[in-house]
Amino acid sequence: MRTTTLGPDGPDVGVIGLGCVGMSFSYDQATPRDEATLISVIHQALDLGMTLLDTADVYGPFTNEALLGRALKSRRDQAVLATKVGALTRDAQGNPVMGLNNRPEHIRRSIDESLRRLGTDHVDLYYLHRTDPQVPIEESVGALAETVAAGKARAIGLSEVSVEQIQRAQSVHPITAVQSELSLWTRDWMTEVLPYCQEQDIAFVPYSPLGKGFLTGRFSAHDDLPEDDFRRGLALPQPSAGGTPIQQEALSTNLAIAERVRKIAERVEATPAQAAPAWVLAQGEYVVPIPGTKTPKYLADNAGAADVELSAADLAELDALPVPTGGRYF
Repeated sequence: MRTTTLGPDGPDVGVIGLGCVGMSFSYDQATPRDEATLISVIHQALDLGMTLLDTADVYGPFTNEALLGRALKSRRDQAVLATKVGALTRDAQGNPVMGLNNRPEHIRRSIDESLRRLGTDHVDLYYLHRTDPQVPIEESVGALAETVAAGKARAIGLSEVSVEQIQRAQSVHPITAVQSELSLWTRDWMTEVLPYCQEQDIAFVPYSPLGKGFLTGRFSAHDDLPEDDFRRGLALPQPSAGGTPIQQEALSTNLAIAERVRKIAERVEATPAQAAPAWVLAQGEYVVPIPGTKTPKYLADNAGAADVELSAADLAELDALPVPTGGRYF
């Protein structure tokens, strides 16, 4: 796979990375995971050149980092390893729960716990997963900077932030990467954040470049998703609280978007799962999408996006696709 860097001074990475969240968290949680298969997918990703591996302490919680630790036991030097802090806290009994916690003392403790689970003495990129309105971002980034000074992280990043928040963070320490959702399904960050990152030579790492799978054409209704799959609450139209049927007009709009992606993909001799990330790749030099998967078949498909050539006309047609009906989380 061809490579780029995370900014002009960052590490070399394949232009397509691997988001590991779905291996342990969020998608069809009731389906048993076969660890041997998951580890083989991680190894296959490295073999294909998808060297940027993305995880977080909240995924599981903790189990996704531990999985990567086992998978990278003999291959740590081949991976550019990223994890995150700030979207997991503890309740009064000390149990891990989802919730914002950007306090410096929490970050200092969490990096050591993440490194233990990952089985390594450093991560290549340590993100602030979400910003906490109760803690000035300068304080949180100061704690992230301490992890770099201590050799526990090589660089730091931010996730789901505004330009103003990036600027405040930069006043404390250089920011190597910003991670946010970007796909033909979700283009919010293209107005201000992505142009600012390009101006500042900050890498932009889009998660869900396949619109959480909807752009592949595999899902056309909620019944196509497992009952416990969190995507039921996102980009597909929902029944109302009263239980009325899905609005057919909204559903038709979203299916039409996926169908147009399929037709363009067919024209360039690619799959939709390749054409959609190829559009994301075309958004900038240091843009590194991290599609996620649990299966070897879809992994190879995702990697193939690096070889898809979209013409100016193809890109313009994709740019012109309408915004889908549905929500997304922050």
